[in-house]
Amino acid sequence: MTSDVAETSDATETSGFIEPVAMEDDLAELFPGDRGVLDPEVRRTLALILHRRFLLADRNRTEWRALLDHQTVIESRLNDLYIRLIVDHAHGLAYKQQIRIDELDIPILLRDTPYTRSETLVLVHLRTVYERENVAGEAAPRIDIEDVEQTVLSYFTDADGDISRRQKAVRDAMRKLSNDGIISEETTGRYRIGPLVEVVLSAEKLTELRDWLRDTAAERRAAAGGVALDDAAEEALEDALS
Repeated sequence: MTSDVAETSDATETSGFIEPVAMEDDLAELFPGDRGVLDPEVRRTLALILHRRFLLADRNRTEWRALLDHQTVIESRLNDLYIRLIVDHAHGLAYKQQIRIDELDIPILLRDTPYTRSETLVLVHLRTVYERENVAGEAAPRIDIEDVEQTVLSYFTDADGDISRRQKAVRDAMRKLSNDGIISEETTGRYRIGPLVEVVLSAEKLTELRDWLRDTAAERRAAAGGVALDDAAEEALEDALS
């Protein structure tokens, strides 16, 4: 019996092979009771995709590399939850979509959380500026908070509260869009508009919202007996929609 064991051991060493170890027995636990089999960096990338609206290549370089290196296994884990992964290499971003199929009784894990009215109004202005500056040859357009306020406040009505309340709504919207990676604050009050704005607000949707804003402005003038907006608001609105 002893001789047989020795011979087996010698054969294993000679052949260069080692006894395989099950994956679940080969990984150290990250927390008590951990049954996961993914490496820590892959787990973190998967968790960020689930947690955030977007995963951005320029903001999350480590996780973006992990995503590219392990895209198949990450997609597999998401598909197990009826979630689709979209990787946009051109814009350097990834995001998730809830799979919905009429023939399948799928538990919905992701809820649609549309942008608020204030956030949408700010988005329209940012998208317009981004498009205009790109045509002019500016690859990374910048914008000041005062410019955003001047234009977006012209969309508001008396129902939106006094001027301080409206300004707060605009700044809160800018903060939310910054958290989503659509803009990034380079210096106090000055922001760079990223290419993600094209993904969030398509050209078709931008045209639709511009038409809606023009119609809304016309209705406001009509309701005021044909009186135009004040000069500053009129100019800001025309610049934003041109």
